[in-house]
Amino acid sequence: MSRSIDYYFSVVSPWAFIGHAPFLALAGRHGVRVNFLPVQLGDLFAETGGLPLAKRHPARQRYRLLELKRWREARGIELNIKPAHWPFDPKPADRLIIAAQIDGYDVGPLAERMMSGVWQREENLADPATLAAVLAELGLPAALLEAAAQDRTATIYQANHDAAIEADVFGSPAYVLDGEVFWGQDRIELLDGALTSGRAPFTP
Repeated sequence: MSRSIDYYFSVVSPWAFIGHAPFLALAGRHGVRVNFLPVQLGDLFAETGGLPLAKRHPARQRYRLLELKRWREARGIELNIKPAHWPFDPKPADRLIIAAQIDGYDVGPLAERMMSGVWQREENLADPATLAAVLAELGLPAALLEAAAQDRTATIYQANHDAAIEADVFGSPAYVLDGEVFWGQDRIELLDGALTSGRAPFTP
């Protein structure tokens, strides 16, 4: 029986972008199915005791910048530490992924392209015209933009949030394997080890 991993993330998260390609490569190597579950990070932080970046102590904000530089080097990727159009409202982009899921598309490339738009290409992902251009580039129908604004995607977006809370997820990215949460792209190697060994999931 094929195993699966619940992947909680948002396009607004630099850590999700840093880990996106390595995570999908890992999933491919192990033959596990990925359940893409976009979540609204502001709501998730509010419910689980996290703080938005602007409200964190300056020492924490500075350390975040160091970590972004370290992981940019470690993963060997281009990454704008302070992109031009960040922060932004991620809901339209996150819900576009959900709309594409509903229509049966593989949303891994769409999520990666949108995160690249934020963290590498200096694109404004809150702009509908930018999202439309991304869809066109990937050969996806423009109608997905309208679908993303409908109640159905809002309902699923909220359901993803509720599932994240139930699963003890509190940030992005989080990878949940058999109920065990691996929070942060720096846990990908630990996730790899769990899949390789086939061990039973750890519990609190």
